[in-house]
Amino acid sequence: MIERAPFGATGHESSRAIFGAAALGSVSKRDADRTLELLLEHGVNHIDVAASYGDAELRIATWLRRHPGEFFVATKTGERGYAGAREQIRRSLDRLGVDQIDSIQLHNLVDVIEWDTALSAGGALEAAIEAREEGLVRFIGVTGHGLSVPEMHRRSLERFPFDSVLCPYNYVQMQDPRYAQTFDNLAEVCAERNVALQTIKSLAWRRWDGRTSTTATWYEPLRDQADIDLAAHWVLGNPQMFLLTTGDVEILPRLLDAVERYQQRPPDDRMASLARERDLTPLFI
Repeated sequence: MIERAPFGATGHESSRAIFGAAALGSVSKRDADRTLELLLEHGVNHIDVAASYGDAELRIATWLRRHPGEFFVATKTGERGYAGAREQIRRSLDRLGVDQIDSIQLHNLVDVIEWDTALSAGGALEAAIEAREEGLVRFIGVTGHGLSVPEMHRRSLERFPFDSVLCPYNYVQMQDPRYAQTFDNLAEVCAERNVALQTIKSLAWRRWDGRTSTTATWYEPLRDQADIDLAAHWVLGNPQMFLLTTGDVEILPRLLDAVERYQQRPPDDRMASLARERDLTPLFI
C-alpha cells in the first residue's frame, strides 16, 4: 500500500499520492469506477478535484456514497469575488452529494491582480472562510501553475494561514535556479508553519507544441514504466512532498505502481541521464 503522511496540520494521514481528479473530467462512468477500484487497491485516500474539471465532481459523488469517510476530499473554486466563490462552493457540495468537504482551494491564484482581488475584502477568500465557519468546509488551500507560483504562494501565506499549497515540482523544473530558489523558500515556510505542500507535474516531459495530443493532459507526460519510476521516486525522495497523480486514467496505474514501490530518491546523475535521454524540457520557462 502507498505510504501515508500527516497532511500538514489538518490531522489527516494522507496517502503520499493524491488522486488528481482532473483525469475524470471527460471519462465514462465505467472508466471512473475502474479508477476507484485502482485507488482502493493502492490505498489512496485523498482526492483533489475542482469545479472546473468537467464531470469530475459528479463522478466522485458516486464513490463518496459507496465509501463514506474513505477519502479526504478537496475541491477548488476559480472564482475571485465573494459572490461567485460562495455560489460555486455550494454548487460543488451539491455536485459531490455531501454536506461538507475537507478542503476548498483557491484555484490557480497566480495573476497579481486576481490574487489581490481574491484575498481582499469582498473576495473569494472571504467566501471560503464563511464556508468554514458554517461547517461546509474544514480547511482552506491555494493552488497555482507557472514560474511565479511558489513566490505567490509564499506571499499568500503571509496574508492568510492557508492549510495547504499546490505547485509544480519535478527534476527538470528544479534545474531552473529561479524556480528552485523560490520553491525552496516556499518549502521552508511550509515546514515552519506545518502547511501541506502538494506537487503537480511529476511526469511532465514537454509541451505538445503543435504535435497531436495523445493523452488527457495539456502537456506530454512520461509513459514508460522505468521513466515514471524515476520521476515519481525523485519527487517522493523529498519527504515533505505529496504527489498529485497525472490527469490521465491510462497512465494512472503505472504511476500508482511506481509510488507503491518507492524506496529512495534516484541520484542526480541518473536523473540528469533521464533528462538527456528523453530531452526533458521544463513546462514553465
